[in-house]
Amino acid sequence: MPSSVPATPLATTGAALGPAELQQLRDHPQVVGLGEVMDFPGVIAGRSRLLAEIALFRGQAVDGHCPGLTGAGLQAYAAAGISSDHESTTIAEARAKLRCGMRLFLREGSAAHNLMDLLPLLNRYNERWLSLCTDDLHPADLLEKGAIDHLVRLAVAAGVPPITALRLATLNPAEHYRLEDRGLIAPGRRADLLVVDSLEAFSPVAVYQAGRLVAEDGRLLTGGQGQQIAVGPANSVQVDWRRLDLAIPAQGRRMRTIGMVQGQLVTECRIMPARIVNGQALADPARDLLKMAVIERHRASGRTGLGFVTGLGLQRGAMASTVAHDHHNLMVIGADDRSMLTAARAVATAGGGQAVTLGEEVLALLPLPIAGLMSERPIEEVAAAVSRLTAAARQLGCSLAAPFMDMSFLGLEVIPALKLTDRGLVQVENMELVPLFLKE
Repeated sequence: MPSSVPATPLATTGAALGPAELQQLRDHPQVVGLGEVMDFPGVIAGRSRLLAEIALFRGQAVDGHCPGLTGAGLQAYAAAGISSDHESTTIAEARAKLRCGMRLFLREGSAAHNLMDLLPLLNRYNERWLSLCTDDLHPADLLEKGAIDHLVRLAVAAGVPPITALRLATLNPAEHYRLEDRGLIAPGRRADLLVVDSLEAFSPVAVYQAGRLVAEDGRLLTGGQGQQIAVGPANSVQVDWRRLDLAIPAQGRRMRTIGMVQGQLVTECRIMPARIVNGQALADPARDLLKMAVIERHRASGRTGLGFVTGLGLQRGAMASTVAHDHHNLMVIGADDRSMLTAARAVATAGGGQAVTLGEEVLALLPLPIAGLMSERPIEEVAAAVSRLTAAARQLGCSLAAPFMDMSFLGLEVIPALKLTDRGLVQVENMELVPLFLKE
């Protein structure tokens, strides 16, 4: 069950789940625990709602999220009942969490690349406390590289014994989630099996689900195109365009700027001089300084958070997306306001999704009509559309391999150091809103 709806009070979501709502489904047979408790400052501070949610799931897995947390804060977080974490980026951080009795998930996704940095931690004493995870994957990466199987191959290539790598992918996570019917091949266990060509190459030849052959030689044998799903509301993007204003009146000469870190989800708080024209703070692509807006899109409140970001590399145009962890408001980043408005409107008209624009021209668009987050189209079509988006962004100067994946985390106010929500700039360490401009 998701614990973070909302992740914190510093962003607006489309709904709220608290202890009363979680209790209704806690005992459902498909519920294995409490998902990613992201407001780690709130847990450490002893906020009653968070502690009540954790208490509901005593005896089950309670997944954590505490990037960079060490010392007494980490011990308090673990003592509250958190049983795992997947946000470690360094050996020292990971070792501190292991010493607090937390299971570690070593992450390698499309935006966060931590597996190779953390593998040296692995030894015969702690290997049963480690597992593999992807966290977030682009459709193209899922198709071309795979998911956990790709991580197994990476681990084996880095020198991890194949059987150990398999335990990180199978038995260890099964035990963490108390899934006692799977995780190993034995009588009475669920027969979810891969037949591979070798333990080193780990390329699946056949896939069995509950003892039934479902895929062979790269072909799906059953299930066709998947089940029909209900799309839900015709358009989940609700924006009051009359109240939307992207202008940023200059209130100082220096600004807090979100600094992206290559290959990581953490950001830096960089102090940069503003580019001021006619009293307005504008983007400055020559310095890789882009304007960023997070537009509340669940209730048409008109609330918009405005700021600046560096590290995306965009020289012209704009990008927009309704995939914005975890509030999933309408996020726009651009070199000029006109391109940003075009991108925002294109995404809203599509019922949610992602877009790249230049001026009033839409260069690429991926509609995501299911809650603004998912497509009903086959994964191959979605992957092709993502490739077109990436190519369009690259045409405008962006050099990131997965720009929309990186962009989606710039609004996640529980990963340090500086993020932007519809309510404004969030300084994550203190979990508080801070002004864009510094006092002179």
